[in-house]
Amino acid sequence: MTTTTRVFAAALAGAAALALAAPAGADPDIDFANELHSFGIYGPRDYNAWLGKIACKRMARGVDTTAYAAANFIEKNLPQGSTSAQALQFLGAAVNTYCPDQIGVLQNAAQ
Repeated sequence: MTTTTRVFAAALAGAAALALAAPAGADPDIDFANELHSFGIYGPRDYNAWLGKIACKRMARGVDTTAYAAANFIEKNLPQGSTSAQALQFLGAAVNTYCPDQIGVLQNAAQ
């Protein structure tokens, strides 16, 4: 297993674990932004919420059939300099907040 694969797997495992936790507050977009901030991911709250919801929609419609594909889409839309690990954390937070029914996509990638 290469170092990149190990880092990706570790980040994915962390994202999958986070996706199992339920959001705490009444406004999911604020909860999502707070979770992203804990990963060092900042940016306009509305844009990040939109990106998370679009990622969920892409997985639900079969556009992105793996966590790797979804994270790649997210990474391309995060600010320049964002890491693959941050894209996976973003994906885990999006699944946790907006589409918990897609947790299987994360679990499949962690195997």
